[in-house]
Parts: sequence; C-alpha cells; structure tokens
Amino acid sequence: MRRNRIAVLAATATATATATVMALGAVAAPAIATPSSHTSRTSHASVQPAGKAAGKAADEAAEKTEAAEKTAEKAAALRKAIDGLPDGVATAAQVRYKDKDLRWSGASGEADVRTHTPAKGDERFRAGSITKTFTAAVALQLVHEGKLDLDGTVQHYLPGLLPAHYPDVKVGQLLNYTSGLPGGDTRGTPKTPDWDKGRYTTWDHRALVRAGFGKPMEFTPGTQQHYSNIGYNVLGLLIEKVTGRTYEQELRDRVINRAGLKDTYSPGTSFRIKGRHTHGYEALKNADGTTRLVDTTEWDQSETWASGDLITTTADLDRFVSALFAGRIVPQQELKLMFTVPQVPQYESGKPAVYGSGLARVQLTKGGPVYWGKTGSRYGYLNGFAATQDGKQSLIYSVNSTDAKGENITPDSRVGRIIAAGVGTPAA
Repeated sequence: MRRNRIAVLAATATATATATVMALGAVAAPAIATPSSHTSRTSHASVQPAGKAAGKAADEAAEKTEAAEKTAEKAAALRKAIDGLPDGVATAAQVRYKDKDLRWSGASGEADVRTHTPAKGDERFRAGSITKTFTAAVALQLVHEGKLDLDGTVQHYLPGLLPAHYPDVKVGQLLNYTSGLPGGDTRGTPKTPDWDKGRYTTWDHRALVRAGFGKPMEFTPGTQQHYSNIGYNVLGLLIEKVTGRTYEQELRDRVINRAGLKDTYSPGTSFRIKGRHTHGYEALKNADGTTRLVDTTEWDQSETWASGDLITTTADLDRFVSALFAGRIVPQQELKLMFTVPQVPQYESGKPAVYGSGLARVQLTKGGPVYWGKTGSRYGYLNGFAATQDGKQSLIYSVNSTDAKGENITPDSRVGRIIAAGVGTPAA
C-alpha cells in the first residue's frame, strides 16, 4: 500500500509564542518536534514588592504557555486537514497560513499520481478565478491614473463591442459584478459526455466576450449582483484598449513584478504549465461503475483569459495578498473599492451581495472576524485565499480535487476542513 507523505515546511511563532516546527516523512511515522526557542527578558521593576513581581512573572509565563499551546494546536489542525492524500476525492494539497504568532506551510499527496512524485508545497497550479483579483488590481490602477473612469461606459471605450440594444454598462459595474451582461457557454458541463469540450481550442478574446451576446441582459446594470466571468473578460479588453499593450504585459508589469512574484504568469495560448507543478485530475465513471482519473493538466485557458487563466504558487499568492492589502499594488483610494460591497441583491437568490471589486466578503460567524478573499477552480484544481483586511491573518490553499468544478464545499470536505482549521467553521 502506498504511503502518504506530508511535508510540513514551516511552523514558526513570534516571541510571544513558542515556535513549533514539525516534519513527517510518512503518515505512519511519529512527528518530530524541534526544541522551542525562548526569548528571555530581564525585569527592571525593582521598585515592586518581590511578591508582586513574582506574580507578574508567573502570569506572563502562563500567557506564553497558553499562546504556545494554541499555536501548536493550530499547526496540528492544519496538518491534520491535509493528511491522508491522495484519497478518493483529492490527489494533493498545498496550504499556507499566518497570524501574529504562527507561520505555517504544508503539503500532502502526490504532484503526479503516475510517477508518485510527492507534493512539496512549492509547485505551480492553475489559480482559476483568483485571476479576477489580479485583473481588478490592474483596472483600479488605471482608474487611479485617469486612463479608466468608473462611470465610463463600455460603449464609450469599446464602441461596437456590445449589441446596440444593450443599455450602458459602466466600468465600475464590471468590477463589482453588477453589469447584467450575459456570459457565453464556452466549455462542456462537468460529468457529461462533453465535459472536456474545447480543451485545446484557442479563443479570440473578442469572440470569447461576445459568446453570450445572443441572449438578453440579465438585469438592468447596477441593480443586482451576478458573479460570472464575462465582466472580467471585458475588463481585459478595456485594459488593452486604454494602454495599447496586451493584458498579459500589463498584468506582469503592474502586479506580478511589483509584488515580487517569481512563479506567477499568464499562459496565453499555451496549454501546458511551465516548471514544477501539480497535475490536475478529473474522476470519471467507467461503464462498469469503476472510476478512472483523467489528467486535465494540459488545457488551453484562453476560454477564461482575464477571468481565470493565471498560474501561480501558494508562496506567490501569500506575497500578492500581503502587498495588495498593504496598499502596495493598488493605491489606497481605489483599494477601498475592493473592500466595498454594493447594496444590491444577488441575482436569482435575492440574498445580499457579497462581492466588492475583485474580492468577496466572508464572515463565518455572526460578530466574528470579517475575511476578504477569492476562490478559483479549473478542472483538477480548487483554490482560495482569505485574509483579514489588515493582512495580519491569512489562509491560502490549493487542493487537487478530482471534482473541482462540481465539488460542494461542506465542513466535511477537504477544502472545508482546511478552512475550518485556518479561519473557522461557519455557524449553523
């Protein structure tokens, strides 16, 4: 029987908590903990009575012990959440977590089930719709520079792109998913005979955008919110129009290089992933009821383009989120728009909107901390990040789910367990 491997790359604590570093070569092997490092301080409170000084020291020691225990528990929970891969629903997982006391990263499973190459935690993967956060960052920089206007219309910047009978659609509405534009059907449906339709098809960007324009508008722009790809692919065209350069060039210079990302890029029309990467797989049923895994790693991502083609790593996403939330990518005035959710209902469900410009607002428990982040999936890849607005706590994950386009993320699912270990379980 194949042994599962977990590589816990780092679990470090600040001076306020004991550092815990664990590494497992196999699930069956015992954990090995390195000795903790402590920072000693000399007390200068000589004017205090000896009893009070001793009591204060005891309280501080107890607080440090409690903090160390919580840090160790958090690291153990994260490690447990990715243990046991590959299994029936995922082949590998990569996770990074940080807060004021802990920096932890780990990996589990196999980057390639054919060769049984273990995942180490620094492999590239397809980020899917996390791309939208990057695209929003580029567009908001252009807004700051006056090259784009939030109230400017698609019809003004790209005359003739939208059907003549469509109402005016504003740039700001593209960013916060309130445009009402209908999306096109460019890919097959998961678990159906045409599931891999267009796998090696290269889409022209304008044709991609226009794929759904035989349909009527979904709603009057600005009145509802509907999460979809269409608005961000239109933003890709707007970026190219007002800069005179390709979307890929603008993304590289304005975000990837500015944030110091070493392993992130847009693949363009290439259907391969450069360098070391995890393979994605889709589980399909055979006629006899058995299941087979189909390698989905090679796929032309022009069908998602500015809304979902990015390739990255968990380390690069960590750097990106830190730089973005700190205001080093998007100027503060425009950054506020990423954390601003329009007061409109969601399309069809009628629930309150949850998306700002490129980010989603998540509050797992009533009165609990608010997280901002983004998820993304492609066949074989299910990813996400969440962070507090001050950037002091964050969780980043990539799971090679074998049902990434159809998986229901529940508390018992692999991703659900990772989220619960990192930032908590939603209240019932």
